Amino acid sequence: MNVITEAYLRDIMKENRPEVFYVPEGSLLSPSARDYLNQYKIKIEKQEPGAAEKEISEKKASVKEAEKELGVKEPAVKFEIPGERSTEKNADSCHNQNAAYVDYATGAFFTSKPEHMTQLTGNRLVPKNHLRIVFRGKLDSLQALIILNQTLIAKNPRRTKLLEDLEDILKILQNIMRCDVLDEPFTIERIIGLTHAELREHSHNPMKYYNIRQMIMPHYTMGEEYAILNQIRTAIRECEISAVNAYQIGNDYTHQDILEEFNRLSSALHIMMCKHLAGEYN
Repeated sequence: MNVITEAYLRDIMKENRPEVFYVPEGSLLSPSARDYLNQYKIKIEKQEPGAAEKEISEKKASVKEAEKELGVKEPAVKFEIPGERSTEKNADSCHNQNAAYVDYATGAFFTSKPEHMTQLTGNRLVPKNHLRIVFRGKLDSLQALIILNQTLIAKNPRRTKLLEDLEDILKILQNIMRCDVLDEPFTIERIIGLTHAELREHSHNPMKYYNIRQMIMPHYTMGEEYAILNQIRTAIRECEISAVNAYQIGNDYTHQDILEEFNRLSSALHIMMCKHLAGEYN
């Protein structure tokens, strides 16, 4: 079974991209190759039975005719024409059907997971420094930071509302992780009780809603809890940048839903900082 990789598609489509890509009989698309075609809205269809063999036969005839005209003798080394299946490949195909993992980039098969790789989605493996995995690491660290600071804030029994808002942020981040791993759409209506439109309005007009000036520079005199909220805000920004890197494909971006949510989460932390200064968490 031949595997058509993303690298191969990029190479053959340098000049122009077709409206339809025909997958030859006996071949399959690697996951990343399929994503590449879907990204550019190229329709995927199976090639008619016998079409691949006919194309290969024509290629062979064309090569032989050219060699005959040039007086070239048949080479001692046999070159395999792309798309033609060898006995060795057929023997491997039975083994591949029992493989536990698939390389996301190349379509290669693994019976066990290499130590330097991890699962992107399902049984698809990528290196552990893949941008999506780096993003998940940032997301994991951000959740750990919130939980650690919740334990500190919980020592003050009068901070129930602040803990509730932080818990809301934490659950949203956990849901983002879930949607990334399962490659599902992310949807949410409210953050800390506010819609996306309300978050934007409150964040841009803190004087109107909290009697707090816009863009107050953080300072140690504002207290430990304010410093904690500021730290979480900056960590959200770092995570957002990692998400942008992870979801970038050329000039396009996937998971716009998650990227939008990070913008709103940053606004939510800014609002929480304003609420803290306004005494709403007392």
